[in-house]
Amino acid sequence: MRFAVSYSTPYYGVDPDRIIAFAREAEECGFEALYVPEHIVLYPGASVGSVEFPTDLPYADPLDMLSFVAAATHRILLGTGVLLLPYHHPVVLAKRLATIDVLSKGRMRLLTVGLGTLPGEARAVGVDFASRGRRADEAIDVLRLLWTGGSAGVSFHGEFFAFDGACSFPKPYRTDRLPIHVGGSSGAAARRAGLRGDGYFPGGALSPHERRRQLDLVRTTAAAAGRDPAAIEYTRWASIDLTPEGADGYARQGVTRLVVNVPTTDPDEQRDQLRAFARRFDLLGDRG
Repeated sequence: MRFAVSYSTPYYGVDPDRIIAFAREAEECGFEALYVPEHIVLYPGASVGSVEFPTDLPYADPLDMLSFVAAATHRILLGTGVLLLPYHHPVVLAKRLATIDVLSKGRMRLLTVGLGTLPGEARAVGVDFASRGRRADEAIDVLRLLWTGGSAGVSFHGEFFAFDGACSFPKPYRTDRLPIHVGGSSGAAARRAGLRGDGYFPGGALSPHERRRQLDLVRTTAAAAGRDPAAIEYTRWASIDLTPEGADGYARQGVTRLVVNVPTTDPDEQRDQLRAFARRFDLLGDRG
């Protein structure tokens, strides 16, 4: 089991010194990765279910923030939870992701993409909300094509994106394929993970039965497509108060990575909770 931590700028804020202090502490504690979320715009009435978003939540750009974190750390991997893929042009995104990976020496390796749930956000960036799933599927294919393409260029002609002889450099650090994990709590997200994902990261308040059903859907979809289901990582959210026994329960469900939130904005309390978790799971090693 691997353990990562999330930094939520809407909750913690965007003070650069606090971001760096948190990231360095997470790295020192032995966490595998730092995840950050994304919303591009909010608007009055934006909500998920009965929960309405305050319009002044400071969602930092996740890739710019991860670049900033990478410059101040050495080992910790960089993740998104989630990047709203339909709202990014994949030709531009391929360049940005590869650049971060090169400059961080191979740490942009936990990209998780999702579709977004706010229709007004899609309208603001000129994307048809109803077609965002097909757009995301095509974007994943474009990203991988550009990363593997050489100096002769690659061509693509799809429903949403088209180009001829495109050459995208630099390539990711020492590889031609950055992992792409799929987030979402729907059957469509599970199928997308099975068909195209290197991992699956569901959220939401799902029943244990529905979680098992969706993981089974990931695996059966992958097998039907000729992919290895066992190669698809399975990431879940967990509490900072998680016990080793609780982690064992996740492992029995097939989970390979847990991402925890620290439910306090106080820097000293954040540090204490990160260190307590690291000691509980022996992440510190000789440093603890």
